[in-house]
Amino acid sequence: MSGRPEAPEPLPHPVVDNHCHLDVTRGDEEAVPVERALADAAAVGVTRIVQIGCDLPGARWAVEQAGAHAAVVAGVALHPNEAPLLAAQGRLEEALAEIEALAAAHDDVRAVGETGMDAFRTGEEGRAAQEESFRRHVDIAKRLDRTLVIHDRDTHDEVLAVIDSEGAPERWVMHCFSGDADFARACLDRGAHLSFAGTVTFSNAGTLREALAVVPRDRLLVETDAPYLTPTPYRGRTNASYLVPLTVRAMAEVRGDDLGELCAAIDANTSAAFGGAW
Repeated sequence: MSGRPEAPEPLPHPVVDNHCHLDVTRGDEEAVPVERALADAAAVGVTRIVQIGCDLPGARWAVEQAGAHAAVVAGVALHPNEAPLLAAQGRLEEALAEIEALAAAHDDVRAVGETGMDAFRTGEEGRAAQEESFRRHVDIAKRLDRTLVIHDRDTHDEVLAVIDSEGAPERWVMHCFSGDADFARACLDRGAHLSFAGTVTFSNAGTLREALAVVPRDRLLVETDAPYLTPTPYRGRTNASYLVPLTVRAMAEVRGDDLGELCAAIDANTSAAFGGAW
């Protein structure tokens, strides 16, 4: 089915979409203008957004949008699947230097990420470059006092090994958390905030909902990863920040939380995780 999903009922308290890609489109769809995307989100109670850049053009664009819109802050990084491609071209060092320069030069850049590990799209031949890039991003986040945002796809043990060897930054987020309850506890023990996306609404996500249930309320975040991971009942269609209420309501139901209280906690948690309100 094509077309934009209908807007859900507004939330009783504002929340933040802490991970989206306003510059990314699916297939031959046209990008929604940023002003409209922000207005649609605000109309249902999603009043702040973290725009994540995953390559150099995306990182530059994220910084531009954060400078232009009060509701937006930026994350800049080389995606785990981008790093091996740059390494093969002999451009990884140059690209990492620009990511650090962007993060250092702009107060609107609150995060270094998404970085991390991915065993789904990167094979063994690219894993060393991927891990080296991840370690370098950890170092940048720590030196610049930026929040580290981690992408983890089929690499739970590898991600924790890097965090343990490098030392976790003061603030770090497991983007689109995808593990079980034991992995959730392992991340929490190391100081992470855990961010849940529309995947938690999927019918086959029972293990993920078990993980959600063990996370303390003061460590929970919500995201879209838009335009991907659209929550039920619109799975497979284009995601956007205005659909966050569907995920938050599902989270409240799984946890048995009062919806308004959960929204207020997510709002406060996001400020804490990303270095203060904006």
